[in-house]
Amino acid sequence: MIGTPGRVLGLLRDKDLTLDKLSQFVLDECDKCLDKLDMRKDVQQIFIETPKKKQVMMFSATMTSETRVLCKKFMSDPHEIRVDEESKLTLHGLLQYYSKLTEKEKNRKLNDLLDALEFNQVVIFVKSVQRAIALDKLLVECSFPSIAIHSGLNQEDRIARYKQFKDFQKRIMVSTDLFGRGIDIERVNIVINYDMPDDSDSYLHRVGRAGRFGTKGLAVTFVSSDEDAEVLKKVQERFEVNIGAMPNQIDTTSYLNA
Repeated sequence: MIGTPGRVLGLLRDKDLTLDKLSQFVLDECDKCLDKLDMRKDVQQIFIETPKKKQVMMFSATMTSETRVLCKKFMSDPHEIRVDEESKLTLHGLLQYYSKLTEKEKNRKLNDLLDALEFNQVVIFVKSVQRAIALDKLLVECSFPSIAIHSGLNQEDRIARYKQFKDFQKRIMVSTDLFGRGIDIERVNIVINYDMPDDSDSYLHRVGRAGRFGTKGLAVTFVSSDEDAEVLKKVQERFEVNIGAMPNQIDTTSYLNA
């Protein structure tokens, strides 16, 4: 059984699902699931319905000390595995640049990038549902094969749009952070942070949509305020990576697999 905490709990409450024979309890993106109180309560309610004897596994690329404490409350004598040092979490083969500009210059810069760069598929991240809708509309009007996915859509529409993108019917996805975790689409080779993420964790998860499965990729982040610059600085410090200014030209072979 695979599902979101809210959906699984709904099935339990409706008596459409029983977990009395469950042997493994897996929580992916556990920091996201446990940091938010409402979602944590859903996870706890589901956990109560499972047998006492089971294997519990929790995964995340980013986890604070506070989240580790929460995770251990669901476990007995847990064994913690760290795949690598936190500073090395940024993806190998992923080029990362920033572009300093004003808010009003973003649309023109985005248009120029999409015209100039060679890409299989692109994910463009924005900070709100309203901006996702507006930017997607603008791109479609400019004849770009764009589609938007965000929390304002019902689950059925989200799945349908995700499938269109995954099946290569659309090559550009405009999204909020809803699409920032756990989504693996092999053809995505460019991520553009139209709006700067709130923190370094979100940055890592966003740019991780490109350059997956050991492939090459490119991440471009728009910096339009002092706050944006501060987040970018923290990203570089935390992951010990140098993110330079976007050059006028980029060798296609450096971010696109042959």
